[in-house]
Amino acid sequence: MSTATREPEFVSRNPERATQNAEPATRNPQRGTRNPPGCYCIDLPLTDYHDAWDMQIAIVNAKKQGILAADVILLLEHFPVFTLGRRGGLEHLTVSKSFLETSNIDVVHVERGGNITYHGPGQIVVYPILDLNRRKLGIIDLVSGMEEIMIRTARDFGVQAGCNPKNRGVWVGNQKLGSIGIAVRRGISYHGFAFNVHPSLTHFDWIHPCGLTDIGVTSLKKELGTVISIGDVRLAITHHMEKVFDLELNQITRDRLNELIQ
Repeated sequence: MSTATREPEFVSRNPERATQNAEPATRNPQRGTRNPPGCYCIDLPLTDYHDAWDMQIAIVNAKKQGILAADVILLLEHFPVFTLGRRGGLEHLTVSKSFLETSNIDVVHVERGGNITYHGPGQIVVYPILDLNRRKLGIIDLVSGMEEIMIRTARDFGVQAGCNPKNRGVWVGNQKLGSIGIAVRRGISYHGFAFNVHPSLTHFDWIHPCGLTDIGVTSLKKELGTVISIGDVRLAITHHMEKVFDLELNQITRDRLNELIQ
């Protein structure tokens, strides 16, 4: 196991202050009232965390430099990895580094908000790379919108989830179903949310999820007692992304996107 750390090229230095000062925006205004550029959606297979991280940074830089006007949504699953946000610390690991080395799972420090979490197969991760200013979205709207997307998706499959006023994300009782951790640079969001469809919940026992010691973690599989198709959940998430954030998602391949940002 390697504990990977790198100095981020950019980071929202004071997310709490930025959230407090954000101008609330209408979450789902009438289509066409803002007329932003389109939004690409890229469906990726099981993806290494560093690969997806580098991809996000490349897209943000392309938007920052005016090379790419369109926003981008990435949907994927990750190989097993623990990530630490800006508030994360290794004290929230409940297993030793040698145990993680044996398990071949990395711990990666990233510039998103939040604490420690786990990503792995069976968990859908969504990275919305959005120009918040152009779309007239405040940070509060972005986070609340991602919660709403997960709540609606869970409801589609018969699970009643909700928000916790003390801890962001989506919950079924005291069990966390979906997590959120974002970063924002010059009004462009990246990182995003993770929704548990049927990941290995054992890996969450190896950490204090989100730095909390008195919670559990759940999934659609655990709540329903059956496995739900990842493909079906991806379709539901993209549908609710369009509705909640007033997007028109256009499917594009990764190779085509690379051509546009190079």
